[in-house]
Order: sequence, then structure tokens, then C-alpha cells
Amino acid sequence: MDTLSNTKKNPSRETCQKIIKRILITEVLEKGTNEHFRHASDFMAYFQSLYPASDALTKQVQRAIKAMNMPRDEHGYFIVNKTSEQLEQDQEIGRLLQKGEASLLPLEGSEPVLLMVPPEMCDYLIHTLKDCISLQNHYDTIFKTSNGIIIYTREKARILSYLQPLLSTN
Repeated sequence: MDTLSNTKKNPSRETCQKIIKRILITEVLEKGTNEHFRHASDFMAYFQSLYPASDALTKQVQRAIKAMNMPRDEHGYFIVNKTSEQLEQDQEIGRLLQKGEASLLPLEGSEPVLLMVPPEMCDYLIHTLKDCISLQNHYDTIFKTSNGIIIYTREKARILSYLQPLLSTN
């Protein structure tokens, strides 16, 4: 009876899933990415250090991997922190960004200017401001708000000096 109570039985599929997830999260936290785990067999050394090696253990780890339905990166490594749907969305966004030759512009250096105008005027005024030769290359972005238009610029004084006289002409 003692020998039976001392032997460890195989873990449940759910336990295997938790262990696999913990292994992958640790890998990503330590190395920034998973560059080691592609197959169920890659996890077996860890499981065999805890449980007796057997075909049943191997099958249980394989079932856990299959049930987790983890996406894989372009090199076939498991991605632990995303679903297949998230990976597909990320890939689509990446294709769109590349197709549009997108770039990032941090707005820390930009200052907002709120131009308060009636909402019904916003769309046409934004279009007109975007086409304005005097403002070209002097703002980062312009967008509609609930009570007007916000202009983000690194040249706040220039924007204000352009708009101020236009506000008082009549």
C-alpha cells in the first residue's frame, strides 16, 4: 500500500494546461518571447521531472496542448498571451499599417488648441483647415469633438496667431 501512495499519478488535462501556461508565461517574461516550445514533446522534460514517464503522460500533455488551441508565430512557436482571433486581428492590422505606410508620431511635444464652433460646422471646417496652405505642416492632427475642433500642434503660437485674427474679423 505504501508504494501505491508514494507513486504520483498523471496530472489531469486541466493541470497540464495550467502548467504549460505557466511555463510559457515564464519563458516570455524571462526572454521576451517563446523561442523554445513548439510541440508537446518540448514540455515533456518538465513533466517527467514531476511525474513518472509514460505514454499516458505524453498523451495527457498532447491533449492539454490541443485543448488550449494556442496560436503559433511564424516560426511555429506557441503564443501564450493571445488567442487565434487576436493573432488574426493583429496580422490584419499589421497588413493595413504596412499597406498605408503608417508611422507613429508621439504627441508628448504637441499641445492642444480647442477651437470652439457649433457641431454642424465641424466637418466642413476641418476639411477647410486641412486644405489651408497657411497651416500646412504646422499641426500634427485635427479632430472633431463634442463642442468644436481640437488641433494638436508643436507650434501652438503659430496656430493661435493664425486663428486669432480670423475669429475677430467681420
